[in-house]
Amino acid sequence: MTVPARASDYPSRQVTVIVPFAAGGPTDTVARIVTAQMSKSLGQNVAVDNRAGAGGTLATSLASRAAADGYTLIAGHMGTHAAVVSLYPTLNYHPKRDFEPVSLLAGTPIVILARKDFPPKNLEEFAVYIRANTERLNVAHAGIGSVSYVSCLVLHRQLGARPTGVPFSGTGPAMAALVAGEVDYMCDQIVNAVPHIKSGAIKAYAIAMPERSPSLPDVPTTAEAGMPSFQARAWVAMFAPKGTPPSLIAVLNAAASRALDDDNVRSTLQALGAVIPPPEQRTPGALADLVDAEIDRLSPVLWQAANSTAHIDSPWK
Repeated sequence: MTVPARASDYPSRQVTVIVPFAAGGPTDTVARIVTAQMSKSLGQNVAVDNRAGAGGTLATSLASRAAADGYTLIAGHMGTHAAVVSLYPTLNYHPKRDFEPVSLLAGTPIVILARKDFPPKNLEEFAVYIRANTERLNVAHAGIGSVSYVSCLVLHRQLGARPTGVPFSGTGPAMAALVAGEVDYMCDQIVNAVPHIKSGAIKAYAIAMPERSPSLPDVPTTAEAGMPSFQARAWVAMFAPKGTPPSLIAVLNAAASRALDDDNVRSTLQALGAVIPPPEQRTPGALADLVDAEIDRLSPVLWQAANSTAHIDSPWK
C-alpha cells in the first residue's frame, strides 16, 4: 500500500485500530468511544478490530509489522507497551523500537475487586484473607503482560501471596466470570468495573490512586484503606507502526485530541472513571516520554515480583 504523499490525501479509506483484547474490556471501551468521534473528524470510518491472545502481545506484534501508512493502528496500554519488556524478554517487538506514539487517550485507575460474596469486608480483611488462603484462591486476569496481570502481580508480592491465576482473552470475559462468581477476585481498570460496582454485582475494596474517583466516591483509596504502598496506574494510548510519516501522525494526533475535547466523549469517559489527559499530555512526544518512564518504573518492580513472593511493606501480617 502506498503511503499518501500529503497529509491532505489522508485518510482516503477506513482506518483500523487493533485492540489486542476481547470486546467489552477497558481498552476496547476507551478505544471505541474515542474512535467513534475520530471517524467524524477524519471523514472516514475508524474501526476497532479485536484480536485477543497472550496478554495482548499477539495482536501488538502483528500491528508492529503492519504497513506504516496510517491505516493500521494499535490501542496499547501499560501492559503491552511497557510491562512486556520485563515479562517477555524474547518478545519479537519492542514498544520503543517498533512503534510511533500517536496520543495518550485516557488514564484508567486500578480497582481491587472481588465476587460479591467474597468474605472480607474491607481491604485489611482482604489482605489477611488472601495471605491465609492463597493456595485455594484464584485471581482472574487477561493474560501475562496485561494490566490486570501486572497489577495483581505487584499486589501479591506485597502480600506475600501466590494464588492460582486464571487467564482470559481480555478483562471483559474476566469481569463476566467475576460477576458470575466463577473466580474470586481481580485487579481491574476502573472503566470496566464502575457499572458492576454500582449495581452490587461485585465488591470494590479500594482504588489504587492518591484520590478517590468521582465516579466511585464511596470506594476508598488504598492509602485510606491502610495500604498506601499499593499504587497502580494504567493508561490507554494509540500507536502506529514505526516509520509512519510524521505528517500522518500529526493528523491522527489532532483527531484524537479533538475527540478528547468533545463534550460527549469527555462525559462518557468520566462517567466510567477514566481520567482524560490534558492537551500537553496528548502529544506524541509526551506519550514517548510516558512509555520510557513506565518501562523504567516497571522493570525492577516486575522482576522482583516475578521472582519473589516475600512480604515487602504490607501493613498486615
